[in-house]
Amino acid sequence: MTAPVTDPQAPSWERDGVRLEIDGELAVVTLCQPKRRNAQSPALWRALAAVGRELPGSVRVVLLRAEGVSFSAGLDRAMFTPEGIPGEPTFVQLAGSADQELDEAIASYQEAFTWWRRPDLISIAVVQGHAVGAGFQLALGCDLRVVADDVQFAMKETSLGLVPDLAGTKPLVELVGYARALEICATGRWVGAEEAAAIGLANLAVPGTELDAAARDLAAALLAAPRGAVIETKALLQGASGRSYDEQRSAERAAQARRLRELAGIGD
Repeated sequence: MTAPVTDPQAPSWERDGVRLEIDGELAVVTLCQPKRRNAQSPALWRALAAVGRELPGSVRVVLLRAEGVSFSAGLDRAMFTPEGIPGEPTFVQLAGSADQELDEAIASYQEAFTWWRRPDLISIAVVQGHAVGAGFQLALGCDLRVVADDVQFAMKETSLGLVPDLAGTKPLVELVGYARALEICATGRWVGAEEAAAIGLANLAVPGTELDAAARDLAAALLAAPRGAVIETKALLQGASGRSYDEQRSAERAAQARRLRELAGIGD
């Protein structure tokens, strides 16, 4: 039985557009402002970052899903107006900040997008409808993506004179390659479900009516494997691109030695 998290901050998270539910080793994070197509704001980013910090250590798999017809339509359009969002710095104010202050502001926004790849978790983005700009980058922040057949990804930042700055560029290049990533970002075009699955952006594309069930089936399969083995395997794969062939073989040997000793009950 899935139960809402009992953290006292949880009501404020939901007010800002995020709901967290815990079911044993599975956590479900839901973007819950469907009437606004889950548009993103600094308040939502703070809530997502807080969820990452407050997750119980028992959680092994996180599903990131969204209510409504769209996963996320991207940045709240109020951020592009002179007035901005009440209580938040406007784009003009950010632009006028000192270098360090501006860097720290963007880094704080990025925190909402980075914890999904923690070594002790596997995260799955469950994506339907539009995933635009910040929405696209949030899906890219997860380890895996299961998409509905109506999904439409687009990186619109360049079209607005900006760059994708919410930690999405590296995973995009790793998934689809430099040339295709450049073309997707520079044109801002739409990428549908069939193409997303074909180029490796999506692990699985299913009819919309089957989306939640497919994501939960994948989560169950991940939870069926021993936690220690999954953590070691994830670390091996995450580090592979930065290692030579011989370095990767050495890392494999070290990881296997740790697993064998743990299984045999032999400590360090």
